[in-house]
Amino acid sequence: MNPSKVTRENVEKLTDLPNIGKTVAADLARIGITSPDQLKGEDPYALYVRFCEAFGERQDPCMLDVLMSITDFMDGGEARVWWDYTAERKVRYGEKIRL
Repeated sequence: MNPSKVTRENVEKLTDLPNIGKTVAADLARIGITSPDQLKGEDPYALYVRFCEAFGERQDPCMLDVLMSITDFMDGGEARVWWDYTAERKVRYGEKIRL
């Protein structure tokens, strides 16, 4: 969902989260995440690794930005567009992602 349309009180399903549409919701289900509450306290990098393993290949680093956005949101952060996390991802995970 577009972050500007997200209302925290109305988040019940994955597609209610910022930056999550049907495709990414299905991808999250593939790694065992079927509800927003499961994202609370999760490490976005660990989720990214699960994505890579589930799909059998390294995923686009932008997926890590999306995962950062939804874990941050579920831990109480604002609903923000995924690309707001790109610079932080490069600092926090840059070396890991290049592997």
